[in-house]
Amino acid sequence: MSEQKVSIRYCNSLLETAIEKNILDAVYKDIGLISESLESSRELSMMLINPVIKSNIKLSVLESIFKNKIHSESFNFLNFLILKGRENLLSIISKKFLELRDDYLGIVSVKVSSAVNLDNSQIKNLQEKFEKLLQKKVKFIFKIDTSVLGGFIAEVNDTVYDASLKHQLELLKKKFLSSSVSAN
Repeated sequence: MSEQKVSIRYCNSLLETAIEKNILDAVYKDIGLISESLESSRELSMMLINPVIKSNIKLSVLESIFKNKIHSESFNFLNFLILKGRENLLSIISKKFLELRDDYLGIVSVKVSSAVNLDNSQIKNLQEKFEKLLQKKVKFIFKIDTSVLGGFIAEVNDTVYDASLKHQLELLKKKFLSSSVSAN
């Protein structure tokens, strides 16, 4: 079975358990912490995927890092992954779980790139427009990108909404060029 399919099975199991036990918010925060830890620590990630390091050592390391910081159900899940020899998938499982939880709650992530930080009124306006357009709750991920001359570029899954000044000028240029061609 492919790593992707296995990861989804583990994610679904964790999601169902968290919902059933009414601890979805706690598990979500825990998995977010684990995911951030794996992204920020190459050593931790490499230790988990190393087949030479024994399971009990991996569990001991995870216990020293997370035992008192996460819910017992989240730690039991880590323990279960190690028991099944799937700790090498923890990074994939963590990211997928965060996505599945958002899907379950009807939340979509929108990545917004702009040249400057948006103020609160701009963010609120953007949120209202995207929630109406997507008919879901919106969670923004903001990024400063100095190559965006004005406005913003938003990405939702595979769709890009380009409201940048550069894009608007390109559209205007095309309109003028098509008008001048038809006028001749």
